[in-house]
Amino acid sequence: MRYIPNTDADCRQMLDAIGVRSVEALFADIPAAVRLKRPLRIPPALSEADLTRHIRGLAAKNADADRYSTFLGAGCYNHFSPAIIGHLISRGEFLTAYTPYQPEISQGTLQVMYEYQSLICQLTGMEVSNASMYEGASATAEAILMAHRVTGRNEVVVMRSVHPEYRQVTRTYAQQIDLTFLEVGFTPAGTADLRAAKAALSEKSACLVVQNPNFFGAVEDLAELAGAAHAVGALLVVAVPEPVSLGLLRPPGECGADIVAGEGQALGVPMSFGGPYLGVFATQEKYMRQMPGRLVGATLDREGRTGYVLTLATREQHIRREKATSNICTSEALIALIATIYMETLGKNGLREVALQNLRKAAFAKERLARVRGCRLRFSGPTFNEFVVQVKRKPADLLKGLLRKQIIGGLDLGQFYPELKDCLLVCVTEQHSREEVEALARAMGGGR
Repeated sequence: MRYIPNTDADCRQMLDAIGVRSVEALFADIPAAVRLKRPLRIPPALSEADLTRHIRGLAAKNADADRYSTFLGAGCYNHFSPAIIGHLISRGEFLTAYTPYQPEISQGTLQVMYEYQSLICQLTGMEVSNASMYEGASATAEAILMAHRVTGRNEVVVMRSVHPEYRQVTRTYAQQIDLTFLEVGFTPAGTADLRAAKAALSEKSACLVVQNPNFFGAVEDLAELAGAAHAVGALLVVAVPEPVSLGLLRPPGECGADIVAGEGQALGVPMSFGGPYLGVFATQEKYMRQMPGRLVGATLDREGRTGYVLTLATREQHIRREKATSNICTSEALIALIATIYMETLGKNGLREVALQNLRKAAFAKERLARVRGCRLRFSGPTFNEFVVQVKRKPADLLKGLLRKQIIGGLDLGQFYPELKDCLLVCVTEQHSREEVEALARAMGGGR
């Protein structure tokens, strides 16, 4: 947004119009004791051209994916976003992504939401999707609260291979509800410990929560986990932070999932230094009225033309608070628009090709890093585009060294898993070249 300067005369005219003598009078309600009594310590004003150069210089100090090779994933993925997305999201039909209270003038936004829901159902293998949520962590937390409502049970079994920040957000959501969390470990393959999960599940369990691919990049056997959950009357909640994987993997709905919650950032949404992102939420039709958020449906008007309306909105902004399924009071409709355009641009075959490139390039990186002195693969199970590397050097020091070579390394897992304090989570996507992977291997081996 361009800066709009105001002259002293402009300021005086505006103050006269609202009947105030000075700008300071606008802040009369703020106690004098807490007001700043000196000018801000900022440099003198710059011309627009000088200011632009200054801001660009500051931005150039960022270690971003345009100038650095980045192997950091963990829920945020560097995928290619087609140029058509930026063009289409600027069209007038999508002028506002806010709640379409007046459907007659919000048909563009409503149609996109409808198509987004349809695509998410196809992608996840579920029967119904809502019109998006904030991001993956809160969507997973809402899935657990929904399982609690559906089953009437208060115990939640969560795999430790679920994103640690997702687990943290979930516990925050559940603070005011009498929920008990049981965490289950992982095997030497890096996958969920099925035997331990079966032991933890009981008639008190509302749901079993698993991530696929999990936080270590390992691919889980969802059918086995679904069977274990359903055997005790619990629901299976599947978190999917990397939806590009669904271009190859069997959809969770076909594996017995009852609720799928995840992160849609990988679907053409820029990494943007952490957001805004997109919460994905899909379930079976029989649980639709317990689903948080809102659902857009298609209908016909008096002249037989297709129209789109809000069919179901169980959030507190629309109905009485005590009957609401969630206090989520908005959605990420603009980001859902990006994801919709991405999925429709690539299509089924295109998404599969992107997923194959992720799988193959990550497999090459795994094989290459396994041959680096001082490195070894920590887990033995199959992975998608992330994997764990055990290193002899201190991970924090290794990452600093990589950064000096304009390489953003993987994630130091020690901050979340004490038993993996000597490990890095490395991510490779279709954006990586063979040369970048080779450079990472040389740098991790101490070479140039």
